[in-house]
Amino acid sequence: MSFFAFIGTLEIGLVYGLVALGVYLTFRVLDFPDLTVDGSFPMGAAVAATAIVAGINPWFATLLAIFAGGACGLVTGFLAIRCNILHLLASILTMIAAFSINIRIMGRPNLALLGEETILTPFENFAMDYGLDSNLIRLLVVALLVVFSAWFIIRLLASDFGLGLRATGVNSRMVNAQGGNTALYTYLGLALSNGFVGFSGALFAQTNSFADVTSGVGTIVVGLAAVILGQTLIPGRKIWVAVVAVIVGSVLYRLAVAFALSSGMFGLKASDLNLITAVLVAVALIAPRMKNSFNRKKKRVTATKKLA
Repeated sequence: MSFFAFIGTLEIGLVYGLVALGVYLTFRVLDFPDLTVDGSFPMGAAVAATAIVAGINPWFATLLAIFAGGACGLVTGFLAIRCNILHLLASILTMIAAFSINIRIMGRPNLALLGEETILTPFENFAMDYGLDSNLIRLLVVALLVVFSAWFIIRLLASDFGLGLRATGVNSRMVNAQGGNTALYTYLGLALSNGFVGFSGALFAQTNSFADVTSGVGTIVVGLAAVILGQTLIPGRKIWVAVVAVIVGSVLYRLAVAFALSSGMFGLKASDLNLITAVLVAVALIAPRMKNSFNRKKKRVTATKKLA
């Protein structure tokens, strides 16, 4: 793998780290199986790209993308809570609807951002003026945005609101018995989660100079892979450990995929991306169980030797 490809892989891994944060909020914190991210990711990209092409400030365009992603989460929450639709089905309905809405937003299946000013443009110009590597500067900017997002999530989950959010995922009946509003926590949790995914979509469009309506296909699998892989490699019950773990998992997942494809390992091709993802997720799920099984056997053997 070349240095340029390595930097690009780190960048895309950090961008999808925001997706991992969103997936972590729904699947781990809220215990809500949410597939909306396959629709909110391209919606964030579509809204940001359309706004930028229309001449809107790229930072404001990114903010609009965050709100658009959050709106997707609210729709899923409405279908699940008010309409009493199964959580998984409600998110699938929102995801399917978002596909058509994204085409409406862009007016076409894809939209190029070549030559348009993005949030990265000033930093790229700064790098060129001072003879710095623009790819490294881009990576640094994306990393700072992800670090700020992670800090925000950590502070939020450590607050009183975050405590209610976590309690809703663990035992919603207890929250209701204590006078808490689980519906409100679910609405805000879904909006926050998909807002981060929309933010990731906006960054993806600006770092790759295009927005495509199919860019969200498989996003939920990538997010789950990052969460499972990260928390398997970096276990811990503290909030900051879990948040850092999912971001690290996203980067490691991208590095593993890039290495497997670039090295031609086992004859893999770019079309095998979904296969690689499935294998990585399966290994990450099986590994902890195998480790626990091994530890139990080791304890039994030790106990047997002591008795003997």
